[in-house]
Amino acid sequence: MTDEEQLTAAEAAVLAFEGRAWPGPGAKERAIREGLGMTPVRYYQLLNALMDDPRALAHAPGTVNRLRRIRDARRARR
Repeated sequence: MTDEEQLTAAEAAVLAFEGRAWPGPGAKERAIREGLGMTPVRYYQLLNALMDDPRALAHAPGTVNRLRRIRDARRARR
């Protein structure tokens, strides 16, 4: 992969965080603030953008495909 095809460190960290299991929503939000140094709002904005990014799919296909399935299921219920 060339540099343009690589995820940034922040993007890779968001995907890694999303691949983890969390005991509850408060723990995840706290870890986002402390571990990534960003607000949960920014985290989810970046995560949503990554779901449609082919670089993210190549980096973490299991996580990205799981997130896409969840998003599609939510859209279908609307």
